[in-house]
Amino acid sequence: MISDGVPSTSKFRCEDGMPAAERSKSGHLPKEQTSFVGRRREIADVRQALSSSRVVTLTGVGGVGKTRLGLRVAARLRRAFADGVWLVELAALQDRTLLERTVADAVGIRDRSARSPLEVLVGYLRDKQLLLVLDNCEHLVDRCAGLAAQLLPAAPGLRILATSRHALSTPGEHIHAIPPLPLPDLDRTPQGKQVGNEAIRLFAERAALVRPSFKVTANNYPTIARICRRLDGLPLAIELAAARLRTISPEQILHRLDDRFRLLHEESHAVLPRHQTLRAVVDWSYELCSPLEQTLWARASVFADGFDLDALEAVCADDGIDRDQVFELMAGLVDKSILARHDQDHSAEARYRLLNTIRHYGLDALRATGEQLVLRQRHRDYYLDLAERGKAEWFGPAQPEVFARTRREHANLRAALEFCLSTPGESQAGLRLAGALHFYWRSCGFLAEGRQWLDRALILDTEPSRTRATALWTNAHLAVLQGDLPAATAMAQECWNWAQSRSEPTTLAYAICIQGSIAWFSGDLPHAQALLEDALARFEALGELSSTVVTAYGILVVVAVFQGDLARAVTLGQHARALCERYGEQWGRANVLYALSLAEWVTGGVAQASMHGREALQGMRTVNDTYGTAMLIELLAWVAVGAAECDRAVVLFGAVHQIWPLVGGAPVLGSRHYLATHEACEQQARRALGDRAFQAAFDRGTKLDMDQAIGYALGEQPPPATPADATRTPLTPREQQVADLVAQGLSNKDIAARLVIAQRTAEGHVEHILTKLGLTTRTQLAAWIATHPQPPEDQ
Repeated sequence: MISDGVPSTSKFRCEDGMPAAERSKSGHLPKEQTSFVGRRREIADVRQALSSSRVVTLTGVGGVGKTRLGLRVAARLRRAFADGVWLVELAALQDRTLLERTVADAVGIRDRSARSPLEVLVGYLRDKQLLLVLDNCEHLVDRCAGLAAQLLPAAPGLRILATSRHALSTPGEHIHAIPPLPLPDLDRTPQGKQVGNEAIRLFAERAALVRPSFKVTANNYPTIARICRRLDGLPLAIELAAARLRTISPEQILHRLDDRFRLLHEESHAVLPRHQTLRAVVDWSYELCSPLEQTLWARASVFADGFDLDALEAVCADDGIDRDQVFELMAGLVDKSILARHDQDHSAEARYRLLNTIRHYGLDALRATGEQLVLRQRHRDYYLDLAERGKAEWFGPAQPEVFARTRREHANLRAALEFCLSTPGESQAGLRLAGALHFYWRSCGFLAEGRQWLDRALILDTEPSRTRATALWTNAHLAVLQGDLPAATAMAQECWNWAQSRSEPTTLAYAICIQGSIAWFSGDLPHAQALLEDALARFEALGELSSTVVTAYGILVVVAVFQGDLARAVTLGQHARALCERYGEQWGRANVLYALSLAEWVTGGVAQASMHGREALQGMRTVNDTYGTAMLIELLAWVAVGAAECDRAVVLFGAVHQIWPLVGGAPVLGSRHYLATHEACEQQARRALGDRAFQAAFDRGTKLDMDQAIGYALGEQPPPATPADATRTPLTPREQQVADLVAQGLSNKDIAARLVIAQRTAEGHVEHILTKLGLTTRTQLAAWIATHPQPPEDQ
């Protein structure tokens, strides 16, 4: 057995094709785009290494297949890690200081607090049984080693599987060098249809992608074997060579390899042979491209991650490449296996990416042309435009598409920001870009990262300007949402001073709005009301409408609720909701509906509060707002207590207890008021259920992952069964009879006839069963029956 409660290798038996209900808890691994060939011995060895070492690093030359092997091992181990297997892709990460935040993002943490990312990670992983796959660590080796040294002692259930050209050199590390594929025997030809050698099989499978009729035969086997031996069994080199079969024969491939490696051997003895091999193959692939394809390859290397055709045309056309040529040139690079389709997120637009080795080759070629600065500026300009389009479109019906588009381009936005903040003369563009992404930082779960970029930009660009003032109120807004009120106050005041001195009414209104939020967070409700009413009056006079304006209405509603002015709260909320519905805005509408739900709950309108809360939760789900989701599940728990559905309420309390660590712990929004209300509702539910039933319901909630928690809060599914539930039903024998008949689809009238009871009695049984189980619909009851088999009767 492995120490620290991690199963032994005999239990590492995760199969692909997991049920949908389990997939979201298993973590995140990309789907394989091409077949996986061989490596059985290496897979077994790495699994064995992970059973005895908490950090395993797969090392080897570029192109040897470290990433593919690591992902295959991780996929096999899914079931061994209760809290999932999570891939952290580091190849595109340029800013070393973002490592911890990138890991947090990969595992689903959307922390809003001002704590350090490392502190957040340690707190979240402390009690988790989880595997992190850190891919492409070579440019961050010391930083990754330091992270591992911090995380592993604090999180006993954590394991790390890293891929890197160099070892991490962290305590307890098991280094597993990945060899090339076994070289084929030139004297042994395949028998029948079986090709035993893995290098030959890889060549054949990749060749079939470009020539479907291709097969390994006794005639062509010697040539293919020589190709694979020439390529030292390196998978990437073999795949690149196999792609050439689209246009030339195996004999022609071998002839060109013979020429290239003969030349290479004569020219260089200082470089390791396998590095020479890969470089030679990439050189050859580069030379097989037309001059314009070579230029596009080099220019495309400025993208930090995937990109689509629009981005490629915008950034890489001009100066020798016409925009209408880009598509054909791109298709040529795809045919030559230089560009790969990369459609992991089911985007309507096809996306492409360069493998890490290919991208670095392209960057070298770009530097040699002297075009790197120009291309990085074009890249920055494209993503600045994308961010500003997102800002303009966010308040409207395109909000889900804006979120998805911006999320896809996160790595490129980071690269553009890093360029601005590390290149002399570009800092104001960085300030503008970071400020334009306010909607993304605030609404889509990247509050802490937004603070980091804006803090850096504001330090670098201190000249008073409209751009700086916008960044100040934007960053102040993020700071207040983190609970960092001193920083928020200072930035809001500087913004107010600038706007007042320049007579800039819109900027001044936003500064006052943020000051109102600060007052609310500080607990000064009268001052918050005065400031927010002032800001909203200014916005209305200016015709200014945005998600920030709408959320100011939402805060004012909550302020009115906690001051006891419930009629005004409802009136304000209805006005703000109408504004959102007029423009098709969803996230702001969800915030307003939250406030309305709170107001209705306080007035005793439980049904209306539940309806508003569920609508709001649907809106939060569309943009992946984890914090808003947690706040709404918490509120729906309060509503359930008000409806005397205490079992359901406690399940929701358990569910939200598992979500808060993803956003930085307990809620900071108006914590004094909210925490007091939470405590009162929890105590009421405990008195109604008793300690034992309360704990059982709470435990059921903690077993829900995010999607299941949202589904249960929306009434879409019942909670999962606990081990006790699976063998013992809380229903009486008569209730069990009624529940079974409901599960069979019988109406109350039919149940009454079957059991020879009055229809009203049957109705009463059904209502009592739903209340007892914390359910709301007959469909949920049917699902509950399916997962809670009735125990056999005593003999």
